[in-house]
Amino acid sequence: MAHINVEIKAKCRDHDGARKILEEKNADFKGIDHQIDTYFKVANGRLKLREGNIENHLVYYERENQEGPKQSNVILFENNPGSPLKLILEKSLGVLAIVDKKREIYFIDNVKFHLDFVEGLGTFLEIEAIDREGSIGKDRLNEQCAESMKLLGVADTDLISDSYSDLVLVKRSRHQ
Repeated sequence: MAHINVEIKAKCRDHDGARKILEEKNADFKGIDHQIDTYFKVANGRLKLREGNIENHLVYYERENQEGPKQSNVILFENNPGSPLKLILEKSLGVLAIVDKKREIYFIDNVKFHLDFVEGLGTFLEIEAIDREGSIGKDRLNEQCAESMKLLGVADTDLISDSYSDLVLVKRSRHQ
């Protein structure tokens, strides 16, 4: 399943405040997912296997590292827990990085909100305006992302351009 989304990632020091705002807006709480994302060495884009209690996908995406809302072109493959897919990818491609996080997942219409605690990195907020059928369009997705940032009080100085895997790799290189 291919789709586009416009997303931001930001440092978040107040998950309780963000959670309260989402609850006040009657966001649909999907649950808390403990996710292990294994990123593989690939020539183009990013490839990760997400293993969680709620979400289990092989995800390929292309996205620029830039602050602020950015478009991702995403292809998802639903994976069954316990399948040999991870072993096949480890053996054939090699592991680039592993991201271990606890994620609260909320939705307001097509906009997905993540309150993340990433092991070794800290607390973050992600907003993803998702267009699964190609009916919303990039302009509206950008507007939705900007509106959601304003709603949750995300300042430009809180925005992060890198993925969690990039942050894990930088931290690992500093400790070697």
